[in-house]
Amino acid sequence: MRHALTLFIGLAAIFAGGALAEDDPLAAYKWEARPVIIFADSEKDPRFQKQIANLSARSDDMTERDVVILMDTDPSADSALRKLFRPRDFQIILVGKDGQTKLRRPHPISAEDLNRQIDRMPMRRREMNGGQS
Repeated sequence: MRHALTLFIGLAAIFAGGALAEDDPLAAYKWEARPVIIFADSEKDPRFQKQIANLSARSDDMTERDVVILMDTDPSADSALRKLFRPRDFQIILVGKDGQTKLRRPHPISAEDLNRQIDRMPMRRREMNGGQS
């Protein structure tokens, strides 16, 4: 499963780099997935590396919660995601299926904390109770 997450992260990074609509870079995920966007000034940033390791260790949890991981480690590219969220340095942002920002932190968070945040969302509660997303 770890390789699947790595592949998924890699593909998501391509979308974050500009393949999504410039006006709403998250439109393709609305009502379908929960984007987690990780911003850093470089892939070598230790906080970025720690965040990826945290989420990779719990890839099954991310899949179960319909999490899509998007990464942007090139501030000079001025991507649509950077224009939308205007991160400074390292940021992790959770966006709900409704397209609203649910969590924004300037430091890495554990997969368990992210899971708890998602599991508190009304839509996720419906999903866990067998309802439709």
